[in-house]
Amino acid sequence: MGKHQACWQFLKQIFKRRYRFVSLGCAAIATALLCIMPVWAKGSFATAKPVPALTLAQTRDALEQGKELYDAGRYQDAAKLLQQALETHPAPLKRAAMLANLSLAYQQLGAWKQATPAIDESLKLLGSQPPSQQGGLIRAQALEVQGRLLLARGDGEKALAVWQQAEAAYKLVNNQSGVTKSQLNQAQALRSLGFSRRALEQLNRLNQTLQSQPDSRQKAIALRALGDALQLVGDLQQSEKVLMQSLEIAQRLELPAETSATLLSLGNTARAQKQPPDVIAGYYQQAASLATAPITRVQAQLNYLNLLIDAQQWVNVQLVLPQILPELQQLPPSRAGVYARINYAQALLRLGKPEVDASQNSMPGTAPTLTAPSPFSVIPYPNSLSQQLQITLQQAIQHARELNDQRAESYALGTLGAAYEQTNQFKAAREITQKALVLAQSSNTWDVAYRWQWQLGRLLRQEDNLAEAIAAYDSAIANLKSLRGDLAAISPDVQFNFRDSVEPIYRQSVELLLQSEGGNPSAATLNKARERIEALQLAELDNFFREACLEGRRILLDKVVDKENPTTTIVYPIVLRDRATKTVTIQVIAKIPEQELKRYPVPAMPEAEFDNTLTNLQNLLAGTPTASNQTQLRSNAQKVYNWLIAPIEQDIQALEASKTKAATSKQSTPAKVDTFVFVLDDALRNVPMSLLWDGNQYLVEKYGIALSLGLQLFDPKPIAREPLKVLAAGLSAPPKGSLQEFGSLPNVELEIDAIAKLGVPTTPLLNQEFTRNRLSSKINADPFNVVHLATHGKFSSRAEDTFILAADGPINVTQFDTLLRSRDITRPEAIQLLVLSACQTATNDNRATLGLAGFAVRAGARSTLASLRNVSDESTPLLIEEFYRALNNPKETITKAEALRRAQIALLKGPRTTYNAPQYWAAYVLIGNWL
Repeated sequence: MGKHQACWQFLKQIFKRRYRFVSLGCAAIATALLCIMPVWAKGSFATAKPVPALTLAQTRDALEQGKELYDAGRYQDAAKLLQQALETHPAPLKRAAMLANLSLAYQQLGAWKQATPAIDESLKLLGSQPPSQQGGLIRAQALEVQGRLLLARGDGEKALAVWQQAEAAYKLVNNQSGVTKSQLNQAQALRSLGFSRRALEQLNRLNQTLQSQPDSRQKAIALRALGDALQLVGDLQQSEKVLMQSLEIAQRLELPAETSATLLSLGNTARAQKQPPDVIAGYYQQAASLATAPITRVQAQLNYLNLLIDAQQWVNVQLVLPQILPELQQLPPSRAGVYARINYAQALLRLGKPEVDASQNSMPGTAPTLTAPSPFSVIPYPNSLSQQLQITLQQAIQHARELNDQRAESYALGTLGAAYEQTNQFKAAREITQKALVLAQSSNTWDVAYRWQWQLGRLLRQEDNLAEAIAAYDSAIANLKSLRGDLAAISPDVQFNFRDSVEPIYRQSVELLLQSEGGNPSAATLNKARERIEALQLAELDNFFREACLEGRRILLDKVVDKENPTTTIVYPIVLRDRATKTVTIQVIAKIPEQELKRYPVPAMPEAEFDNTLTNLQNLLAGTPTASNQTQLRSNAQKVYNWLIAPIEQDIQALEASKTKAATSKQSTPAKVDTFVFVLDDALRNVPMSLLWDGNQYLVEKYGIALSLGLQLFDPKPIAREPLKVLAAGLSAPPKGSLQEFGSLPNVELEIDAIAKLGVPTTPLLNQEFTRNRLSSKINADPFNVVHLATHGKFSSRAEDTFILAADGPINVTQFDTLLRSRDITRPEAIQLLVLSACQTATNDNRATLGLAGFAVRAGARSTLASLRNVSDESTPLLIEEFYRALNNPKETITKAEALRRAQIALLKGPRTTYNAPQYWAAYVLIGNWL
């Protein structure tokens, strides 16, 4: 992904969804759907008129004039006009409509304190009026506006209830388009509450309703909104299907504006699907050529421009750039127009980056050189790109001020600050960024503020002001945490690339913390640093699922280590990459039982050395275990051991020797560390820690090993204290039509039989019996505490590409969540252990273990045992049998980590020497509760 996605994502950020004005009758209803889901560039913007001074005779036109101003993005002017109109004391229904629209305008301005009483008064006034068709319609529309306000303020539960009322109100006045919009809004509220399954069900029901309606312009618009919503929740295949249907209707009815808007949406979905660039470009080019509104055409051209930059097609970039600027300059003042200009400027900044120019000699121009700083104007540059940047940002700032739109002005100024930062004029950049931040804070737009807090932190760091830089990063991260519930679509008009817009904030913050206190941070600072890494990993999972996850009662790992399980050491390797020097530093933080946190820094190494070592390990683990293979594997594994374990192990041995000496006089035996729990980072997550080699032994020969998702653990409890009851599903051959990479698993039945023969109560679901419905019904029928799935699967960094195979096809991670969590309603028992014995991580995907973590989280299981890569189908039953044998031993209560260790040792040192190599046992990892 990297920087070539940055401006693409920025483009997505700035296409603002629009909300329809409340009208006085059906004939005046705007065609654009009121939907709080972030959808891109729909409909045209009318040329705005100056705000008139209202007389009593003019109030009849106030709603129409206000709508024109609102549609043009002139929210402050619309609010001013409505306020003037309200002073003329219009009739109750008209006043109620004006108040609802006033609230809507205030919401766009982020003026929540003014928006709330306006909509409250509107609904109160409507409640006092006698029933009527017109009053019922206005009430339904006002409820839509209130729901939007509630969700924007973070109250998804109330927003859902209000939109349900809106749906009922629309049904009373027989307004099907309003019903459709309310249902779309309810799906967004459900998603914000973490109910993705219910949100998808809602969208699917809506799709069925739309299919029964005759083709019309309204249906084409509704299907487009539905397709955009499906894209947002990650159902990209269905999004494409629905958008194609919208396109067919728009083309058949000869609706060029709707055809263009839908082509734009199709391009966005294709981009999310990672379709070939020429396919995506085709959508954008068609959208631009058919657009009837200048803003839609510009937005399509900007999408196309950023696609070309991503693909480094510099010749085409030079052709497209001059086509966009004249149209951009002709756009009237509006928020969408300001954002389009900012997006264009951001593209120019990308073109000026030295790393782009250095690798592409055909790139025109050089990095802009800013001269004397000015916080309110752009200084001329010496080349054509710089002149375009100057004109574009000047207009953006000017228009934002004309609109009195602090949010848009903050974006424009912050982008100007980024331009100064890029050209190393840090003082000027800091001054401008501070102004942008003040504007964002004063308008309560925290999703904008976090960007400028991050930018300010970078700039303060450049000025060697470490304390204030840390404070700025702290503020940015605090804002991100407050926005966590919708991190994948962090605000109504801002979507972003996680790796470019969020992850660096956490990593740079950790780097600053570890540099503080003279480079010798205290235990409190180390704790703060590791909390940041945990917060990053949680944010990654939120981004993976496009919603907040990992809720529930959890216990701090430190408490478990110091009290409940004082034989465990927790290791937090933090990987910090320096792009400028192309080096990697590993900062290892360890929690040894009854000891304070301690840092073990690994000296900086070339980035290539770090990456190659881990890549070699993975490739060697996937290779044939020849003598040469084993030598090379151990050599690379010893490197990683020296990075992560060697210094910690020395301290553990010294502490244990000291405890043993002290205990001898008391005739007692001190507990010794027997387990390592890793909270892995970066590419280390793709390497099984069990195969680390100290020169004589693998790590698994000395310690049980587990992986954790962070500092906290769901109620720790050894599974051996409860009788095992296993639901075991297996698939010997992949279903027809599945991916060709999956072969047969002839030993699946043997694997499941081995569990049952140990005396473990086992309910099998084999081959054709292993379907989604059968799995769900079995889980609901009995209180299984172990779910064992012996079937192919793949873990990917994309939720839509993370799945397991059943007889009736793939079950992706979201559907898996639906199946396993369906028992929540009927069964209070948690799944103690999920076993995925034949899965693998996607090749060439350094973040594929996100998919494994996703399955672990979605299952609601306390622990997950899974394979990181393909393992021999012949050796798997042996390892699984030994694992359950150890876990089910009535004479001994051991941890799951120890049970896995014994199973791996059984292969490593067993009589069947064929299976001694790590290729047969190392890929299995335990995630979550190791007790």
